[in-house]
Amino acid sequence: MFDFSPTTEQQDMIEKAVAFMDEYVYRNEKYMVPHRGLPEDILKPLQQKVKNLGLWAGHMPKEVGGMGMGFVSLGLLSEIIGRSPIGPYIFGSMAPDAGNSEILLHAGTPEQKRRYLIPLVNGNIRSCFAMTEPDSSGSDPTSLQARAEKDGDDWVINAHKWFITGAIGASYSIVMAATEPDAPPHERFTMFIVDANNPGFQIVREIPIIGDHYTGGHAEVRYTDCRIPAENMLGNRGEGFKLAQLRLGPGRITHAMRWIGVAKRSLDLMIDYSLRRETRGKKLSEFQTIQNFIADSATEIEATRLMTLYTAWKMDQGEQARKEISMIKFFGAKVLQDVIDRAIQVHGSLGITADTPLEGFYREARSARIYDGPDEVHRMVVAKQVLRSFRARGELYESR
Repeated sequence: MFDFSPTTEQQDMIEKAVAFMDEYVYRNEKYMVPHRGLPEDILKPLQQKVKNLGLWAGHMPKEVGGMGMGFVSLGLLSEIIGRSPIGPYIFGSMAPDAGNSEILLHAGTPEQKRRYLIPLVNGNIRSCFAMTEPDSSGSDPTSLQARAEKDGDDWVINAHKWFITGAIGASYSIVMAATEPDAPPHERFTMFIVDANNPGFQIVREIPIIGDHYTGGHAEVRYTDCRIPAENMLGNRGEGFKLAQLRLGPGRITHAMRWIGVAKRSLDLMIDYSLRRETRGKKLSEFQTIQNFIADSATEIEATRLMTLYTAWKMDQGEQARKEISMIKFFGAKVLQDVIDRAIQVHGSLGITADTPLEGFYREARSARIYDGPDEVHRMVVAKQVLRSFRARGELYESR
């Protein structure tokens, strides 16, 4: 029923991406500045090379400058470019820009697409997505305190947001704020586009967090009597949560496949070191404990990969695949952290230095169990759907 063998087109894409990573990406990792990414004089020429290869913006259709492929193909590409923290930037598919472009593509007006989507997809500007707040639970977005009120032809936004990825240097933000306070919880919120030069928008500070790999850092921001024209509303009133799903599902697919790329690279480093390093007269690879590390890691990576490709396949069939997306989110994040941890252990003291990419991978991996929904919430989503499916069958099993 399922055949995830690459098509001729997919194989060509994979080979081009692998060759590009080998020739250009890994050797430029040393120039990455924590929380700022690659310097522009290195990044821009590499991005142009990717565009020339036809591998740019795999998440977007061709009519707006992307590759125009399905989720399975996107997953296969993300697995390769995710092996490096700078890969997604160079290939034009890094969060939060990728998710914001999904929203703008599906809900933006022609003018919004011209002004905000096309430059974003082309890599000429960056954006950020402002949803999380310090005074409300990140696992319960219905508790957001942000408000937007209509005032003549304008909207006035007051909000306090934080952990806003990429905010420093972004040209605009997409912000979620309540406009329908008396509506059901998931119909209260609306999205708006706010230009960064709006006098009501303020970056309070960059929040120091675990990990180095995000251009624009993670910021605390405020919208104080932030006045925007009515045409900056994104989609319809009360559709904020509906639009959020446009970015979260595809985003979790690409996250999971990038994690597989990181895990595979960590496994490669583990194997390579175990074959070279000797102790007590034997190579590390000859010890059973190390062999168990390798076997467990290879098995868990393959299981995660197949789960993710299956989820991508379901989405290509037009399904929402909410249960499967939640499964790969918490399972993939755990596999990622476990594999990197084993690789560090095999390297010993070398593994906790910056002489390998493992310590950076490890710090970044810990955040994967929190962003885009903590593991506990995704387990709850899976459990609820499994229970609902069981009840729908109407089957009872008696003890025997």
